[in-house]
Formats: sequence, structure tokens, C-alpha cells
Amino acid sequence: MGIWIELGVFGLVFLFAWHQFRDLKAERKKREAQQASDKAPDEHGPA
Repeated sequence: MGIWIELGVFGLVFLFAWHQFRDLKAERKKREAQQASDKAPDEHGPA
């Protein structure tokens, strides 16, 4: 009976970790896009 509780807790922890990694990946993508848009005007600025 206790194994089901342990499996349930493991499942919740696994879902939480998956959600966090998904958010981390989205934020990294957003940050990289922001950095790319910040660098773009500098490359074609006045020389």
C-alpha cells in the first residue's frame, strides 16, 4: 500500500520538474531572442 503513496509523490515531483524545465526552456528562448534583437541594431549602426 505504501508503494502507491511513494509512486504518487514521485509522480508529482516528476511533473513539477518537467514543468520547471519547460518554463526554463521558454525563458531561455525569450532571453536569447531579446539579446539577438538588442545586438541587431549595433551591427548596422553608423560607422
